[in-house]
Amino acid sequence: MLDGPRSLCVLGCGTMGEAIIAGVLRAGWLEADKIVVTARRQVVTERLQARLGVAAITDNLTACRSADVVLVCLKPQHFAEVLDNPAMRAALDGKLLISIAAGVTLDKLAAWLPGTALIRAMPNTPSLIGEGMTVICRQSPGALNEANAVDDAQLELAQRIFESVGECVELEPKLMDVVTGLNGSGPAFVYVMLEAMADGGVMMGLPRDVAVRIAANVFRGAAAMVLDTDMHPAALKDQVTTPAGCTIAGILTMEDGRIRSVLARTVQEAAKVASGLGKD
Repeated sequence: MLDGPRSLCVLGCGTMGEAIIAGVLRAGWLEADKIVVTARRQVVTERLQARLGVAAITDNLTACRSADVVLVCLKPQHFAEVLDNPAMRAALDGKLLISIAAGVTLDKLAAWLPGTALIRAMPNTPSLIGEGMTVICRQSPGALNEANAVDDAQLELAQRIFESVGECVELEPKLMDVVTGLNGSGPAFVYVMLEAMADGGVMMGLPRDVAVRIAANVFRGAAAMVLDTDMHPAALKDQVTTPAGCTIAGILTMEDGRIRSVLARTVQEAAKVASGLGKD
């Protein structure tokens, strides 16, 4: 259970919100009757209630009034409409709000909600299968408005929520745009690379389904090697690369295409776009 008689509300419970709620329920530390989710359409709330077994409504204000912790999964362009009004400020006063929106900064949230403790989070889509990575940041003690500051107990609570769908780490707020580009958008970049490698296998005669399966397992195994050995990716690459072998030949072809620069610039460009998503 959460520390004390707490409850959780998810505003705009789409794919990511549903994944997080499912993870929290699997973890077993919050009961379904302590959770309420919202969606814009009644048909969606009915589907969420049937799938998750939690209360699902269309009224964001009512949902926020009923909860101690509010997880906001709205699209960035809808934040001001939902949060920036006197009734919502009153409903969220003294509570903890966690936003997963790209580009919506803690400072902007603080301007809308001066009496609310604030955390910003960036999960990614592998959270849907419990293999996600989430980075969180908080409005720290010493912030311009102390009511927005998040203490260690509140931070731990947020970490527990996201650890129910994978790993979670804390970073500084100034790094969240690049986190969005690398962590939030990153799975899509990996899918493009995976598909391209599978295409190479198909070009050389492999059936498509076999090529995709092999490529996917190559990515999974290589990622596990980095995480489990704590070795630098370059050192692991050198383990595979033998003199005059096929691997170094393939790597040099990748270098001819400036793959390192292209991938690094990909993250850079995604981060730049992310920084503008929450602007008016």
